[in-house]
Amino acid sequence: MPTALTERLTQCLKEARDAQHEATLELGLARAAEAWTHARQLGFLSEQIEAGRLRVYFHYRRGELQEMLELSQEVQTLMRPLGAGAPLCELLRWTSLAASELGDFDTGLNCANECHELARTLGDKRVLAAALNALGACFERMGDPWQAERLMNEAAALVHDEATAYERVITLNNLCTTALGEYHLMRDSGHEKACQEALQRALHYGREVRPHARQLGELYALALTDSNLGEVLLLLGELGEAEPYLRAALAQAQARQFDALAGRVHCNLAEMALAQDDLPRAWSHVLAVQDETTVLFNSYQALRLHRVAYRCAKAEGNLDEALHHLEAFQRLERRRSVAQLMAQSRFFVSRLEAEQARAAADQAHRKVDALTARTQELEAHVQRDPLTGLGNRRFLEARMPALIMDCEQQHRPLTLALIDADHFKRINDQHGHAIGDAVLQQLAQLLRENTRGSDLLLRYGGEEFLAVLPDTVADRAFEVCERLRQSVEAHNWQDLSPGLEVTLSIGLASAPPYSTDLLISRADAAMYRAKHLGRNRVALA
Repeated sequence: MPTALTERLTQCLKEARDAQHEATLELGLARAAEAWTHARQLGFLSEQIEAGRLRVYFHYRRGELQEMLELSQEVQTLMRPLGAGAPLCELLRWTSLAASELGDFDTGLNCANECHELARTLGDKRVLAAALNALGACFERMGDPWQAERLMNEAAALVHDEATAYERVITLNNLCTTALGEYHLMRDSGHEKACQEALQRALHYGREVRPHARQLGELYALALTDSNLGEVLLLLGELGEAEPYLRAALAQAQARQFDALAGRVHCNLAEMALAQDDLPRAWSHVLAVQDETTVLFNSYQALRLHRVAYRCAKAEGNLDEALHHLEAFQRLERRRSVAQLMAQSRFFVSRLEAEQARAAADQAHRKVDALTARTQELEAHVQRDPLTGLGNRRFLEARMPALIMDCEQQHRPLTLALIDADHFKRINDQHGHAIGDAVLQQLAQLLRENTRGSDLLLRYGGEEFLAVLPDTVADRAFEVCERLRQSVEAHNWQDLSPGLEVTLSIGLASAPPYSTDLLISRADAAMYRAKHLGRNRVALA
């Protein structure tokens, strides 16, 4: 019977889920944290994991990235023993994005790569597309928007016409953000044409995503979409068209406590005010960022804040303030650039080492495969009779034990036929050993033609052959061997040597007993009885 604590846990999880859907972040975070505590006290692992993932989500949306990363590690520890799954992939994707935003590229890359590998293991192309987007976002923050765009386009192609509104919103918003990142990376570098091309791509993505964002109805996606499109239009100089999008994004971000997004929009509105020569309004947006949140000072957005604050102070003539923000901007940019270069270096070294290890492993596998093939070839050679191409006694020793055991365990019938060429010594004496060898080769071929591929055929010794017929009862084996005997008797042996005639005496023994030695002994006795009865016949044990 549920206790008060379990009932409260259930209620907290429900309210946290509802808060996630309604984007009421503060309430959702409080309920998820309470659910986490209750689930841990009760020892309810699945509920604790769900509460943990919700807490991570709310911290992420609020822009509390450092808290989110620390909590994510704890939740991952709980989830990994349960194996790969879409929820773990999603958690890793969030963590990768947050870490990259903070400039912790090692964590970002590690999580993105793990997410990608898990998605491949799951074989779910939708999860894989989301993982590719995360990997691309990580590369964009590492200063490689070109690789990022390639990965994101690969993700879009993966789901193509089957993409849901959610998947289209993720991919198109990421592509828009990446094109914007490419612009910011190249601005003031003399690559004006490339900058304008990046903005035009960003504009295309920004306009394309809006109907999908409205269809999805997810409040953060709508705010991000408006923010991206507003920023693109601002950079293109379309201030009148940009402003409604930016103000709508800011209103939504402030209402829902999307603090990091609100800070980004404030920076863009400050840039817009500067472009409109409205310095007081520009400063108001800069100060709003500093008053409303501190999370930006540990993130990529801090660069934007110091850049626009530097421009405001310079326009105002406050050179000390301008220098302060310029130095802070340069310090953060150097720190981030060094982190990017170190991460890229480790990544490419890891890639090189992985490629070298893979090449060495491939070479080792090829050697093993070649050795295995050679071993199998040698085994096949030593198990074959060189004259007839049939198996020999080693072949029987290698194959018979497993076949006998299988037939016995499954109560399957099995019959063994011992076949002897009549008066073979006389054939050798009268027609020569070369003709005798040719007779054995012809007999082997007739034996193949009158049996199945699943039957074991071997030259047992001299002029004796052995046929093991699994799944064959005695009566059916008798019919098979009688047909073989008639084929041999009717064969045109005269083509080998004038006056040559060949017949067979065949003895049959059927299991049980499931014993190779006993079956051969009984078949041998039946074969000698066939000879005593006049040869050229089949006898049953």
